[in-house]
Amino acid sequence: MIAVVDAAQAALAAEHAAVYGYGVVGGHVAAARRALAHEGYEAHKARRAVMARTVTELGGVPVAAAPGYALPFAVPDPAAAVRLAAFLEERVAGAYGDLVGAAIGGIRQDAAAALRDAAVRAVRWTGGGVAFPGLAEFG
Repeated sequence: MIAVVDAAQAALAAEHAAVYGYGVVGGHVAAARRALAHEGYEAHKARRAVMARTVTELGGVPVAAAPGYALPFAVPDPAAAVRLAAFLEERVAGAYGDLVGAAIGGIRQDAAAALRDAAVRAVRWTGGGVAFPGLAEFG
């Protein structure tokens, strides 16, 4: 089983990447979905702050954000921006799924809430979801 601090660091790293990615999404998404992009950006900034505190409380040094991130695919248009937003949410859900599996108590509850929120945002972007968000082996 993954150590709690390692899983928390991975969730923090996923949040860093999501904040960066939502900057790209917001720059390419259609005007009708910009509010959703802004909401996702703000949600990930808030979760990132929570995860940084969690890592610190667990005795770790929070992983820093990279100056930039490689995107999983080119984002030249609004349709690609929507795919990127869904990808980011699915990736974040996976990181929180690992944290749910590793943690207990309040950290586990917070991770489960973050996983749920990411899964809901993914559905809002794609219009559909998976049976077990955050669990790749069951998705």
